[in-house]
Amino acid sequence: MSAYGSFPGARPRRLRTTPALRRMVAETRLHPADLVLPAFVREGVSEPVPISAMPGVVQHTRDTLRKAAVEARAAGVAGIMLFGVPEESKKDGLGTAGTDPDGILQVAIRDVRSEVGDDLVIMSDLCLDEYTDHGHCGVLDAEGRVDNDATLERYAEMAQVQADAGVHMVGPSGMMDGQVGVVRDALDTIGKEDVSILAYTAKYSSAFYGPFREAVGSSLKGDRKTYQQDPANVRESLRELALDLEEGADIVMVKPAGPYLDVLAKIAESVSVPVAAYQISGEYAMIEAAAEKGWIDREKAILETLTGIKRAGADMILTYWATEVAQGL
Repeated sequence: MSAYGSFPGARPRRLRTTPALRRMVAETRLHPADLVLPAFVREGVSEPVPISAMPGVVQHTRDTLRKAAVEARAAGVAGIMLFGVPEESKKDGLGTAGTDPDGILQVAIRDVRSEVGDDLVIMSDLCLDEYTDHGHCGVLDAEGRVDNDATLERYAEMAQVQADAGVHMVGPSGMMDGQVGVVRDALDTIGKEDVSILAYTAKYSSAFYGPFREAVGSSLKGDRKTYQQDPANVRESLRELALDLEEGADIVMVKPAGPYLDVLAKIAESVSVPVAAYQISGEYAMIEAAAEKGWIDREKAILETLTGIKRAGADMILTYWATEVAQGL
């Protein structure tokens, strides 16, 4: 007993004394079903192509993508988000490879659906940036600006070909005004009412996308600040949230995750639909690089960041570590 009698009367440390006790009172738990694996598939390659800025991540061949999907399913991962990387010669100003029924993304959707069926939620990136020769997420007008409404017409076509290929969920990621409503209408028009929409509700213009540009072979010149959100703003995200819900979003998402946990928490507190967060390429690359240098414990850092994202309110997390973490859990 101290000289001050029973002080301190409250001893929270009691519940931290053993690993079993800490585990028992943990408020946040990761589960494999919380995780979604983003995966890249590249047209015209016979071997996986390593992404130098994302150690351990590759641009898949069709065959290795199928294997990755099977591995993710076996680990208990909830879903796989597919990104197509077309041959450079097929890029043009309208991103026509993105709406070609035989384009790389549509082929990949069919491949994965035939391999895993409904055992894994098959999701697809619905955006033009991988397919345009200018690298923007939409069609450009005569002055080189992204034309919002012309882009929406292309998104409607993309939604329909992806749905026809067998996708369970589309992810319109271009941050065009009205994109969720247009995609919902396009899907319903062809009888695809069961295909759901993962809305990129709060997608910020971030420096952390850098490695992703290599992953998708981006041709971007300039930036996307006229359509992606300003990192300084949070009320803007709540406005985007209200619009996406009104237009029919089934799930809403915050991207990036780590630098925007405050936004994620606000959105999670505001909605009754599931909330996703995308731990993006730069977040992945920082941990991998620091771990390679021996500066941090890789596995502990991965789990800590994912736990923080879930604690902030994410019901599901898109992460390049999805299969690895699920296997460990």
